[in-house]
Amino acid sequence: MGNGYTGASMTLDPIALTRRLVDVESITYNEGAVGTFLAEFLGGRGWAVETMPVAQPKESGADAGSRSQRRNVYAHAPGEMPEVVFSTHTDTVPPFIPSSEDEEFIYGRGSCDAKGIIAAQIAAAERLRGEGVKAGLLFVVGEERDSAGAKAANEYAKEHAAQSRFLINGEPTDNRVAVASKGALRAVVRTTGKMAHSAYPELGESATHKMVEALGRILEIPLPVTEDVGPSTLNIGTIHGGHAPNVIADAAEAQVLVRLVGDSAKTRQAIEAAVAGLGTVDFTLEIPFQRLKAVEGLPTMVAAFTTDVPWLGNWGEPVLLGPGSIRAAHTAHEKLAKKELLEAVELYVEVGKRLAGTR
Repeated sequence: MGNGYTGASMTLDPIALTRRLVDVESITYNEGAVGTFLAEFLGGRGWAVETMPVAQPKESGADAGSRSQRRNVYAHAPGEMPEVVFSTHTDTVPPFIPSSEDEEFIYGRGSCDAKGIIAAQIAAAERLRGEGVKAGLLFVVGEERDSAGAKAANEYAKEHAAQSRFLINGEPTDNRVAVASKGALRAVVRTTGKMAHSAYPELGESATHKMVEALGRILEIPLPVTEDVGPSTLNIGTIHGGHAPNVIADAAEAQVLVRLVGDSAKTRQAIEAAVAGLGTVDFTLEIPFQRLKAVEGLPTMVAAFTTDVPWLGNWGEPVLLGPGSIRAAHTAHEKLAKKELLEAVELYVEVGKRLAGTR
């Protein structure tokens, strides 16, 4: 076997590995333990492993313990620059749900988003290495919040002159190749007023009344539509304000998330106009709409969600593909079909060979 690699001779069970990964709690900002597990696991299977520390934001509230030491994990054949890199994220949304399984499914937080994908990508990369394809692995933190890990990995690739030609990014796409992924625009709307007794509203100024009016205007904004992709969507995710039913509210805040299928400029302007005279708006996150590479002969889909792909441009031309349904992700009953997980390994091998030009 080329370059002395023997890892593929150690049988890897993607189902068992998925359960091991799910059972390591890695809610965003707490990815330290899963990073350690992956680095040691891959190192033990003959990969050259590099880790990239990723800073904790102040708002994370993470302690200084080892479990909060976040890191990306990059693995490749010793002395070799990969042509195809498989990548996904190690963090999950809360709450932690340990793994379980039945005859058909693996359950638990991260089973489909994205720890089953990690297992499938490792299995596929080992198969490809065994067949002479230069494959690598990149697992990043923070995708569920701000893509901090992907951004750090992109800088790493630039500084170290990484020359991967293709990036196969894993998200739950039902084992179909995503030809586009929606962007995201997150806005925080704030209103202020004057506190008073609710029996005498003329003595106060209600911040919550202003907020209701501002959000009503936002809901009326026409959103971009792209014919071959579909419409943008808007969600008012949180609303907070006031102190009690009998107190005129002096402050209110809401968070709005728009999933975009085009440029954000007009939508930003429309939100600002809707809030004008009532409050203020801050745009706290923007991920651009992305068109992606198709693979001839494979079924396609449009990802209505955002990914790390826009922040990983230095890792090669992106393909977005993975097992599982995004509709199961972030739910109390997150699951991944075992059959689909095993099919993903074969699919990743097939796509990797095509991209590398060996098939």
